[in-house]
Amino acid sequence: MAHDTTARRRLLITGATGNLGRLLEERLAGDYDLVTQGRTPKTPQQEETLNRADLDDYSDVPPLMAGVDTVVHLAGAASPESDWDSVLQANIVGLRNVLEAAREAGVRRVVFASSNHAMGMYDRDGQWPVYPDAPPRPDSLYGVSKVFGEALGRFYHDEFGLDFIALRIGWYAEDPFESDVDLLHAMWLSGDDAEQVVRRAIEASITFGLYYAISDNPNRRWDITNTMLELGYRPKDRWTDRASEPENVVEGGVPAPDDWAAGS
Repeated sequence: MAHDTTARRRLLITGATGNLGRLLEERLAGDYDLVTQGRTPKTPQQEETLNRADLDDYSDVPPLMAGVDTVVHLAGAASPESDWDSVLQANIVGLRNVLEAAREAGVRRVVFASSNHAMGMYDRDGQWPVYPDAPPRPDSLYGVSKVFGEALGRFYHDEFGLDFIALRIGWYAEDPFESDVDLLHAMWLSGDDAEQVVRRAIEASITFGLYYAISDNPNRRWDITNTMLELGYRPKDRWTDRASEPENVVEGGVPAPDDWAAGS
């Protein structure tokens, strides 16, 4: 399907009521026509505009796609401690429904919020650095669901020509000192860098890829070379810049907590 590259893109954000979804709704509204989906509105604006659709019910999904150029798919169970029933419905059935409705509607691109937990066993074992093309090693059923999502997106790209960009998001938080875990500091993603990498994923010419989305942290152990070269991402923030006094950065990184990925 041909797409008008000069028109203002219509963007569907699923999971818009989460922390990252609300940030993107606020930051992207000036440049895109937004459609938002979620279950429980979190702002006065969302009380007026949020589409309260259940993505695991396919009949709810096609109406969201009308005129949409790009889906930023954030919705789903978000905790590494999620059980099987949660990830099955929210992360597997829900994503399949989004991809199928996008295909039927002629949507150009899906930007998928994958996760560091798709590769989290490398982190648990301290097998760094981690490259995006290494074999998947999920650390939880949540991580398994993200690996499934990446594979399903690959199929929809290869079989149907749907653009699919997976962002393996590190740890998004406005304040990196919400946690004192070194591993989370190393994979911190700031608000400004999150906005930038999503914008790049929407607009990049490449049509498929798996990319780490992490800020420019001095103890980062995940390779973002392809994120920079193929998406044009240039992270600006470091967690150490937010510290009130100099931080001791351990070369090679502090080992992961014994119970990783619990609490992450």
